[in-house]
Amino acid sequence: MSRAHDNLPVYPDNQGTKRIFEDVYDEYHLKIRHYLALKVNPMAADDLTQQVFIKVMKNLDTFNRNSSLFTWIFKIAQNTVKNEYRSISRKHETPYDFTSYESQSISLDFARYVDIRIDIGAALKQLSELDQQIISLRFFVDCTISEISKIVGMRESAVKNRLYRAFEKLKKELKEWGDITMMSILDLISIESKIEGSHRQSKVHQDLFQELKNHVELIAAKYKHQPSSKIVIEIYPDLPTFHQAVGESDAPDWFMGTFDNNILKIVSPLNPGPEHTYQSILRSTLHLYTMWLVSDINPLTPKWIRQGIGGYEVQQMSKDVIRNTTFEAIRKGDIPSFEKLNDDSWDSSKTVFHFSYQFVEFITKEYGLDLLNQFIRNLDDYHGIFHLTKEELHKQWAEALQNQLI
Repeated sequence: MSRAHDNLPVYPDNQGTKRIFEDVYDEYHLKIRHYLALKVNPMAADDLTQQVFIKVMKNLDTFNRNSSLFTWIFKIAQNTVKNEYRSISRKHETPYDFTSYESQSISLDFARYVDIRIDIGAALKQLSELDQQIISLRFFVDCTISEISKIVGMRESAVKNRLYRAFEKLKKELKEWGDITMMSILDLISIESKIEGSHRQSKVHQDLFQELKNHVELIAAKYKHQPSSKIVIEIYPDLPTFHQAVGESDAPDWFMGTFDNNILKIVSPLNPGPEHTYQSILRSTLHLYTMWLVSDINPLTPKWIRQGIGGYEVQQMSKDVIRNTTFEAIRKGDIPSFEKLNDDSWDSSKTVFHFSYQFVEFITKEYGLDLLNQFIRNLDDYHGIFHLTKEELHKQWAEALQNQLI
């Protein structure tokens, strides 16, 4: 956004002043909120942001243009934080600082539709307090070089030099990430919530980088959908931690990932548990991404259909395993109805997944990908898409499964 409002026009009436304040608020409140969130906890940041702009509104007519409007507002924010710290000190609480706030991480923008979070908090702590402040203002508050120079009282050229030297230090601290990390820091793709990590995670991120980069855009093209948002991947250190984090403490060992809105949560491939391997976690992450994409196309898509499409796209499980698991049920003609495939209990999940895979395989081979795409978007239009009733389609699928046993 331009800095057009740094030179305020003069309005003789109160209505004009109100319009000016609304413009000022729209342009600067997110920056101020980001700064405050680096200094206090997120809930307090919301309250302090409101306090800052109440002060701005009351004192806007006193702004004398000796500084830019943003640095004037920023000074108000700094004073508001100091007052908050005094209050916290009286309550014997500990204030936040630039390196303790949980958002000190970046996202790898290796594909248009996926981010992987990388914690850089530990690396930032190796920098001087001034370098931490400059980096944070530039990349977490989104201040310009000019704004930073006024805030820290340094020439712009000096700020640029400090940034350059700070990046060189960060590059050494994050050397295992190579050019990918530094590119992401410099481009400031996004700021995401912190996830605990270690140096061992570097290979995980790089391997996920490769696995997903090779497939996510192809899958999006196959299903003719531009994702509504970028998905973020959270990696948990082991199965118990992952299960607890997603509220499934009693989940079986094969349950290694899920998604919530646009956040995809997985267990680390470094500790996959007894039923997975490093590589299978990587493939399962692509499976989960595909499930999320289908849900993004149509949130009403049943989980079993999403599971089937994810499994079919990734082709992670052998056809022999799937057939062996479903053989007896198919032989007896006990093929679950579409309604029964909605059973989400742990006891039924594996069987449901194998049948859902076979359903998607049947639709794709019998009717083609275009009709599968239509079905995802119009789940109840069996006759319009397949020229069959729901019951007739199920019967046709069941017969196809039984014919495979002959």
